[in-house]
Amino acid sequence: MPPLHLEYAGQAAERGLKVIIAGAGGAAHLPGMVASITSLPVIGVPIKSSNSIDGWDSVLSILQMPNGIPVATVALNGAKNAGILAPSIIGAFDPLVSVRISPYNKNLETEVLQKVDKLKKEGWENGYDSNRFP
Repeated sequence: MPPLHLEYAGQAAERGLKVIIAGAGGAAHLPGMVASITSLPVIGVPIKSSNSIDGWDSVLSILQMPNGIPVATVALNGAKNAGILAPSIIGAFDPLVSVRISPYNKNLETEVLQKVDKLKKEGWENGYDSNRFP
């Protein structure tokens, strides 16, 4: 539905959007088309679809945009990262958003340190790490 697509992306800033997340599989042209219509930052999420080449066609289609039409690209099926990146972009200019995203980042740090402590206490060895292979 190209007319709706053009309308949605073309009026996004007027509606108060600050960042657009656009997912696409297969040819994955949607994020680039959105970026060509708006001046807002666009984050492309490549999606592994049933007609894709293991998702790599989606990754490359979003990643390889021509000069002048930038699209930030996250990992294949990386919608969670897009959801974290969007408020990080907004938070660079909006202190209220920045303050709200900071606890998430601090929580990640705490989780990683807890995992490091667990590895130190319990060890990292498992069935695949033995010396049984010459």
